[in-house]
Amino acid sequence: MTDASGLAAFAALLADRTRAAMCLALLDGRAWTAGELAAHAGVARSTASEHLDRLIGGGLLVESRQGRHRYVSLAGPGVAGLLEDITARLDPALPPPRGLRAATVDAALRRGRTCYDHLAGRLGVAVTDALTGSGLIEQEGGFAVTGAGMSWLTERLGVLPERLRAGRRPLARACLDWTERRPHLGGLAGARICESFLDRGWVARIGSGRAVRVTPAGEGALHDLLGIGALG
Repeated sequence: MTDASGLAAFAALLADRTRAAMCLALLDGRAWTAGELAAHAGVARSTASEHLDRLIGGGLLVESRQGRHRYVSLAGPGVAGLLEDITARLDPALPPPRGLRAATVDAALRRGRTCYDHLAGRLGVAVTDALTGSGLIEQEGGFAVTGAGMSWLTERLGVLPERLRAGRRPLARACLDWTERRPHLGGLAGARICESFLDRGWVARIGSGRAVRVTPAGEGALHDLLGIGALG
């Protein structure tokens, strides 16, 4: 009964549209101010603060303060993975977004986005499939980086070996993509790939949200590195 009560209390944290909207916004992996989240969710700052206090108290978010600003972010990659997994299990027959702007944002997110600190959408799945097809990761019985994959990460992408040492976070993790309904690569390896692509200018953020796009330089790099063509 204690476990059941705890699970019910945890589920109640997301059983509110405003809190759910805030958590989904934070899947971009960055820290947001309380004011930014209030505007995003369409609520007053005082209302946003009450919701944020609940999410922080429940362990989904963490906060830091800088001057008069209060910044909040997801408590870690485990929370991000949980949110993405839950979202992927929603009814696929949801109504399409209304209005041109909403449809444009939705299309951009489906093409490519960040899932906390790794790539998702068609881009993330395409990278995952290419890594698997090249023998750099394995998906049988759970995701794993192969020896060739470790060499690719350190030699081709220039990732320092110490930044791939798995601790509490796994090196590779299957993350169910909520738009593609297939797994993309999460974990440390997924994070380092996303970081490298952004740093090299192969992938760029679109505005202030989660959506990303492949740049002209990135199209050539993805083709040379992984044989990935245009994603459409």
